[in-house]
Amino acid sequence: MAKDLALYPADRKGELLELASIEDLNTMARQVRRDIIRMLALANSGHTGGSLGMADIFTALYFRILRHNPHGFREHDNEDVVFLSNGHIAPVWYSVLARAGYFPLSELKSLRQLNSYLQGHPTSESKLPGIRIASGSLGQGLSAATGAALGHRIDGRTNRVFCLMGDGECQEGQIWEAAMSAAHYGLGNLIGIVDYNNQQIDGEVDKIMNIEPFADKWSAFGWDVYSCDGNSIEDVLATLEGILALEDRTKPTVVLASTLMGRGVPFFEGTMADGSNWHGKPPSMDEAEKALAVLGETRFGDFEA
Repeated sequence: MAKDLALYPADRKGELLELASIEDLNTMARQVRRDIIRMLALANSGHTGGSLGMADIFTALYFRILRHNPHGFREHDNEDVVFLSNGHIAPVWYSVLARAGYFPLSELKSLRQLNSYLQGHPTSESKLPGIRIASGSLGQGLSAATGAALGHRIDGRTNRVFCLMGDGECQEGQIWEAAMSAAHYGLGNLIGIVDYNNQQIDGEVDKIMNIEPFADKWSAFGWDVYSCDGNSIEDVLATLEGILALEDRTKPTVVLASTLMGRGVPFFEGTMADGSNWHGKPPSMDEAEKALAVLGETRFGDFEA
């Protein structure tokens, strides 16, 4: 890799923004969508649909929910831990990490370039602040999150562990082995969030390998189960803040967050059934310009290309 971002001094990074209002958060989510589109168009490679669909959840997490310190990553005992299991939606994660101050915004233009640490799936060898493990080999993230949650409890720490997954990914048997382990050990400090959009690379989840009744499966494995509108920051916040306000949680929790692939840009939205296939396709420069016009500029500003 070209550089080690763990070595960047604090003054090379942005300040952690305080986004107090829902309006601020919605504006940031719109900016994150602008970042995703520009990153993918510049790279001419990557996953558009899922990245756009999860922008609201990532914005809610990094600018309201998480206990984290971008300038002291890994240094604080009570810092929340995030694992992205469906690593192909890395562009949305890279955007919020940069916007939250983990590394310079200007680095976003290097997505999927040779010698860039912003690879198509998150990597750990470049020590990019905010990322602890490589991911994207589907089905593995919840196992890592379960291990982290158990380890923190054994050490007497108050870290909360969040694991983001795709619904199609939950066809993987390893997810359910991890789910069984987390319930067995009573990991109340573990929260899973599933991108519940019924889409995967080959088509609709219920057509490829039906996972329903999905909520009942998690409940049967010993998890507390919640649902929310994953494209409503208000609903995401209400759900997560409600969960975190519960004292003495003794069971792991999963949130089934209903999202729309490509959310925010009408001609990227849709399903495989209606002919939309933006799962693993980047926008062309022309499509990107049209999408950016729909989203409009924000007060946060675009990264320099």
